[in-house]
Amino acid sequence: MSTVLSVKKREAGHRSTLTQLRKGGAIPAVIYGYNLDSTPISISANEFRKSVQKNGQNGVFLMELDGKKVNVVVSEIQQCSMKDEVNHIDFLAINMSEAIESEVPIKLVGESVGISLGGILMQPNLDVKIKVKPADIPEAIEVDITELKIGETITVADIRDAIDFEIISEDDHTLVTIMAPVAAVEETADIAQEQE
Repeated sequence: MSTVLSVKKREAGHRSTLTQLRKGGAIPAVIYGYNLDSTPISISANEFRKSVQKNGQNGVFLMELDGKKVNVVVSEIQQCSMKDEVNHIDFLAINMSEAIESEVPIKLVGESVGISLGGILMQPNLDVKIKVKPADIPEAIEVDITELKIGETITVADIRDAIDFEIISEDDHTLVTIMAPVAAVEETADIAQEQE
């Protein structure tokens, strides 16, 4: 958490002002939360990208605003679907001694028995919501799928006791399923038909 993100206050902007900011290599953002009024800011896109590479997107960032240092986490990122660009960021100022809610990605580890027998892996939910002190937010939660056979599923209920954090997501929140090849093809076809 050694990197200090320097940000600038900005006027709550019209679309043209925001476009100009983005063209100049900055990202419009807002910071709100602990001991802070909601404040429109801008941050260098390069600086933010480097900090995320170093810190991870779930990490705590130290931000300097009006000469005052504030601990923040990324609350929301709006990205342009056409280009790989960040359009807007919401930063949440936090109290480091209080637990906060955070969505953490699920990282599957191991080679499933079911996949080696021709099963198809489906991962309907890519993250899980936990409550934890900011300094303890993990970059990802690992879920071992080695023993998972065709037709089996891992839900939040299956990992709740193995994780050191309070999981807020419901027990039936499905993390991964190994489907039989035929069933997976039919489900994909059904989804395609629904989208037509």
